[in-house]
Amino acid sequence: MNRIVLAVAVATLGLGNPVIADEAKVAAGEKVFKKCKACHAVGESAKNKVGPQLNDLFGRVPGSIEGYKYSKAMVAYGEDGKVWDEELLAAYLASPKKAVKGTKMSFAGLKKEDDIANVLEYLETFDPDEESS
Repeated sequence: MNRIVLAVAVATLGLGNPVIADEAKVAAGEKVFKKCKACHAVGESAKNKVGPQLNDLFGRVPGSIEGYKYSKAMVAYGEDGKVWDEELLAAYLASPKKAVKGTKMSFAGLKKEDDIANVLEYLETFDPDEESS
């Protein structure tokens, strides 16, 4: 609802339509997320796979999904008071093994900043408490 009001206000001012930009980022993020699908799931029926499901990710403590066996390194990372936000996730997605030494995630990381930003935008659509930026 807030996006619609913002889009109308911005369009009225002649500044463009941010909803289209967001939709484009989400679509681009969904495409990049295909690299993640082998191990992670999102959406209504998402379940843990090789990696944990990623619904409601923002604000979640790393290593905290019940029923998923995380590496000791990821559990310790979360016990340090961290929560997943855009900045922490961006660093992790860029280089998982550098961000969390000892993680069992074998993915080398996303090298393009736009890919990271778009995946985050996409993941936000599976977080009912998070408003997309």
